[in-house]
Amino acid sequence: MIIRCLVRALFGVLLMFSITLPAWAQESNANEDPALLSAGVGWFDMVQQENQAVDFRLEYRSDLALWFIKPWVGVEVTSDGAVYGLGGVLLDFTLGDHFYFSPSAGVGAYSEGSGRDLGSTLQFRTQVELGYRFDNKARLGLAFGHISNASTSDRNPGAEILTLYYSIPFFGFN
Repeated sequence: MIIRCLVRALFGVLLMFSITLPAWAQESNANEDPALLSAGVGWFDMVQQENQAVDFRLEYRSDLALWFIKPWVGVEVTSDGAVYGLGGVLLDFTLGDHFYFSPSAGVGAYSEGSGRDLGSTLQFRTQVELGYRFDNKARLGLAFGHISNASTSDRNPGAEILTLYYSIPFFGFN
């Protein structure tokens, strides 16, 4: 219980940070940063540890932007058969020449397989990612996210996921 409270507090601080970040961070420009194909591997249910699994992800992050808000779509599959297809928006900020910060939010459909029962099919994901952007625009990042049904169901256990991402420029839909 204490760990869960600490994780929520940390996530709250990171969200507050993401709200104030535009004031001093350099905004990414859609012409500067290409669309990205992001692959990730992570630790599913790292906080509660009731049904831990390896989390695999594949996401398409568009280069289309409305101000600094970009759409993304993706799929997550865990080692115990859970599948989560989702999409949402992200804020993409560069910090200097090489570092970036990307908070994101999304919604999608979750099937537990033989994995964690999250209370309903409808699930929301919030996430913060911090990483390094190479000169060729590829990225290596570490993300912390939370999946929950946002109390749209009687049961809402949620799950936290720590993910290592590698993203490459993707020019396939231009």
